[in-house]
Amino acid sequence: MIRTTFVAISMALCTLVLGPPLILLTLVTKSATLMYWTGVKMVVYVTRIAGEKVTVEGRENIPPGVCVFAANHTSNADAPAIVGAIPRRIAILGRKSLFDIPVVGTAFRLAKFVPVDRENRDAALASVKQAVEYIREGFSFLVYPEGTRSPDGRLRRFKKGSFVMAIEAGVPIVPVACAGAHRIMKKNSLIVRPGKVTVRFGKPIDASKYTIEQRDELAQRVHDAVAAELPEDQKPAASVE
Repeated sequence: MIRTTFVAISMALCTLVLGPPLILLTLVTKSATLMYWTGVKMVVYVTRIAGEKVTVEGRENIPPGVCVFAANHTSNADAPAIVGAIPRRIAILGRKSLFDIPVVGTAFRLAKFVPVDRENRDAALASVKQAVEYIREGFSFLVYPEGTRSPDGRLRRFKKGSFVMAIEAGVPIVPVACAGAHRIMKKNSLIVRPGKVTVRFGKPIDASKYTIEQRDELAQRVHDAVAAELPEDQKPAASVE
């Protein structure tokens, strides 16, 4: 409980103290780079102090140009591990409710993060279109194709939107397997536990070689690539493969 309280208070204080001046600086300079990296370092530092130990493998597989990082999603603890492991500024396709948080939502939008309302098909399609525009401006993206956190840590089916985005933008997809985060913070739980997380970057898959009609094929290929790098207890159950 002490660890959970430390994380909550630290995040709140950092957001309230650093958020407003960084947002103002971003508005003045028209650049969100400092705000982005300050936020990433802050979150990584707090989670490390709370006991999250991260091992990163396969960084050499990340291509030099713009790409889409497609990761499995098991916990609120996997985002700090994955974002902290990516050696470049990225944008994120994230759930809409996060953008309703004061200060945080404003910072996300200034950093080119894109909210997704998965309950509204038209809004979701508009989000994909916006993300494609940002990719064409030079921003790599992190996406969670499962659409929500896995309840048991096992990889679930991938939804199509992220792959339509990559195909339309014509950029490679980097499969990202995150192992162990579900033990640190379970879905729908506020309890934070110490633990080890491994982030593995797989070899990039060129989405430009696929058509929109082949999005299911691309989704399955990326799904298989992520699954191959997960431990046995996080691989897809037979019924959801």
